[in-house]
Amino acid sequence: MDSRIFYGVISLLIISAVPVFAQESLISVQTDDKNYDEGDTIVISGLVTTVVGETPVTLQLFTEGNLVDIAQITVAQDGTYSHTVIAEGPLWNKAGDYLVRVLYGEGNIAESEFSYTPKSEVVETTTNFEVDAGSHGTFDVEYTIKGGTVKDMIVDADIFALIVQIDSTDEGKIDLDLPREFIGAEKQDGKDDTFIVLIDGVEVPYQESVVHSDSRVITINFEQGDSDIEIIGTYIVPEFGTIAMMILLVGIMATVILTRNRFQIKI
Repeated sequence: MDSRIFYGVISLLIISAVPVFAQESLISVQTDDKNYDEGDTIVISGLVTTVVGETPVTLQLFTEGNLVDIAQITVAQDGTYSHTVIAEGPLWNKAGDYLVRVLYGEGNIAESEFSYTPKSEVVETTTNFEVDAGSHGTFDVEYTIKGGTVKDMIVDADIFALIVQIDSTDEGKIDLDLPREFIGAEKQDGKDDTFIVLIDGVEVPYQESVVHSDSRVITINFEQGDSDIEIIGTYIVPEFGTIAMMILLVGIMATVILTRNRFQIKI
């Protein structure tokens, strides 16, 4: 065999044996959540590692292969980009997985997915929960919850709190109609004060949309995985508050008596 042919074959074998690595994409993409309901704002953002002039990012949004949205996004000097989409309109009528695809320049593609639920399929429950107040009987709390279910409501007399235990399958919210007769937050002059609301031990804000003479309606937003919501006021079942105050007074009186006795013994 001709030596030139032999070495040529060997060279081709060596070249074919060298692995070919795919070019790393210059762009990334993500959404600020993985689950959205109709009307939500979807924030899509990412990073371009090498900015090429004024080349924009092309965004495409698909569901089941159908184009839902398309946009051209300007890239900042540091390579970041961001775009918001409102999940509503005639094209947002199907529940399921949605694909976000971004393209930058030639051959640079990144993708991300999220799930979407139209209002017609959002599960929202409104009912009453009978709260056990021990020897003081029970009282009802009306609530509406979206994104989860209520497992239990418990009175914690030590901290004047109503603890709402939930199973949150998604981010959502709960509206609680709190009867003033059993739980409230009041100032010394009897006017309404703010509640302290904790979710899994972390203080969170809440909204108060309706104020009745006999109840207060508050709305609390929660995240997927949250479990315990504590609503702390200045009293929880008035009898509990009275008992707690009596125990406190007895403790103070006992301390005073002991202090006086020790003082008299020393004399």
